[in-house]
Amino acid sequence: MSKPFDGAISKFYRDEAPDTVRAAIDGAEKGQMLDPHYPYDARMDKKAYEADLAALQIELVKCHAWVRDTGQRIAVVFEGRDAAGKGGSIKRVRENLNPRVASVVALSKPTDRETRQWYFQRYIHHLPAAGEIRLFDRSWYNRGVVEHVFGFCTPEQRDVFFHQLPDFEKMMVADGIHLVKLWLNVGRAEQLRRFLAREGDPLKQWKLSWIDVEGLKKWDAYSDAIGETLSLGHTADAPWTVIRSDDKRRARLAVIRQILAGLPYAGRKDKVVARPDPAICGGPEMWADRAYA
Repeated sequence: MSKPFDGAISKFYRDEAPDTVRAAIDGAEKGQMLDPHYPYDARMDKKAYEADLAALQIELVKCHAWVRDTGQRIAVVFEGRDAAGKGGSIKRVRENLNPRVASVVALSKPTDRETRQWYFQRYIHHLPAAGEIRLFDRSWYNRGVVEHVFGFCTPEQRDVFFHQLPDFEKMMVADGIHLVKLWLNVGRAEQLRRFLAREGDPLKQWKLSWIDVEGLKKWDAYSDAIGETLSLGHTADAPWTVIRSDDKRRARLAVIRQILAGLPYAGRKDKVVARPDPAICGGPEMWADRAYA
């Protein structure tokens, strides 16, 4: 079976990955966490995860009905390192919801006309109307990280972005949009392990892109850009929530709990929603620039 990009991920693992990353992957058992700084040694028990997920998805359905019936507007931004689990988390959030109410926004490369517009303009069109939930699979924060790392924008354009960003989000919130910003972070060894699994799975190869492959070589540049983005994009009106997603199961539960946090929908069960696990979920201080972070 052929591998995408001529097996570039396997080649990186074999020839370029740091020794510590390669050793962590080589010596790991199934379900073992690779990051020594992650607060759990193994992924969450499957039965416990499935029970918690089912209960939280019921809460999401209640929230969905409240949004629809009362005209609430909710926008959830999913950002994070490649292979951090954004798509899987989004799937668990919306799989029992009406797509006419809860929809995903995953924009492709800007068109020629969009590159000549105000940067935020194409995102405004996709913000939620009354009675809608919009889940952004990546967002306007592309400019803060990916575009910057790959040179798709100039330093001056990025500076303008960060200058305008607080007011843009403040206006959204002031107009009644409930904005949730989630940054999913995955350790370096775990990220590479997931990429290797995708490379070898014909059902998941479509998830890989040239950006993913080249991004493996730009870990430090990504780390610098992420740190700046979390710092400059974290405001009282629109704070960041950082979720350590080395264990996808724990991360998905934390994602749902954070989305539901503070929403006064009918029939809410506080014991089910609870507080996201503080060991893996917090503000920008949860993110750290270590070898595995």
